[in-house]
Amino acid sequence: MTKKIFIPEGTAVVGPYSPAVEVGDLVYFSGQIPIDSATGKIIEGDIKAQTLQCLKNLSTVLEAAGVSSDDVVKTTVYLTEMSNYALVNEVYGEYFNAPYPARTAIAVCALPLGSKVEIEVIAKR
Repeated sequence: MTKKIFIPEGTAVVGPYSPAVEVGDLVYFSGQIPIDSATGKIIEGDIKAQTLQCLKNLSTVLEAAGVSSDDVVKTTVYLTEMSNYALVNEVYGEYFNAPYPARTAIAVCALPLGSKVEIEVIAKR
């Protein structure tokens, strides 16, 4: 199996993983948290601000892999508080275009660096 790895310049990677891996015509993207790549820290702000930063970080990795949000076929959203689901949906709905990707939302007890949200995707070329 041949894999191609994408690591955008300036991306903050907080562990031993690749931001994106291409296998065949699918590109698997690691979860993006609301980290400011300049500081390496989670941004200040509410869940909407954190969700927007996750999506901005995701856009950077999508672009490096030569795909866009329109190529995303599946997303997984991890939330530390399911009560934030509707607020995340507001930001998420402005980022993705209809027809929307398939999605799973999961409540978890904690995320890296104290993030409130993490978003991972799969895109098809």
